[in-house]
Amino acid sequence: MNSSNDRSYPISRIVLFFALALIGVVADLWSKAAVFSARGLPGEKSPYWIIDGIFGIETAVNIGAVFGLGAGKGTFFAVFSIIAGIAILAWLFKFGAAESLWLTWALGLICGGILGNLYDRLGMWWEPGFPEPWKSGVRDWILFRIEGLPMFDPWPNFNIADSLLVVGAAMLMIQSIFLARDPESTHSSPQELQN
Repeated sequence: MNSSNDRSYPISRIVLFFALALIGVVADLWSKAAVFSARGLPGEKSPYWIIDGIFGIETAVNIGAVFGLGAGKGTFFAVFSIIAGIAILAWLFKFGAAESLWLTWALGLICGGILGNLYDRLGMWWEPGFPEPWKSGVRDWILFRIEGLPMFDPWPNFNIADSLLVVGAAMLMIQSIFLARDPESTHSSPQELQN
């Protein structure tokens, strides 16, 4: 394996990471803007059910983090997001995670999710007249519930950025549990790195 100062990656690996992050953040911000434009602010309209009583659309603003924990700590979460983004870039391109296609995918998805929610945390969607706590809140719109099942009745509303973060985190968990012992499954061959 190359030393950390002598790493080279195929340009396609770098393009993949930034493309995933860009597509993720654009999909997240576009969907939030479209849904909030069509459905209004939280409480203005009843949920729109796609699968009656199970899956639908309902606008919400999360002023905390996961499950609404840490309400009012938006600045902390914004700073944490920036630090996490910098750490991801360092892990990929300084410490060699970009040698793994799997990790490049996972971290690209996570970065897209971080950027989508960071936009909201920085108050870039907020307008004068909105409740002040929303200034560092994240717009959510995906509604999911399984009636009678604890924790899922309802599941807290979420967005595309949250989904990207969950998928990326699941990929990291799979990597650490199942793939870390098999370097061939996570690292490119010398031929792939030359392409």
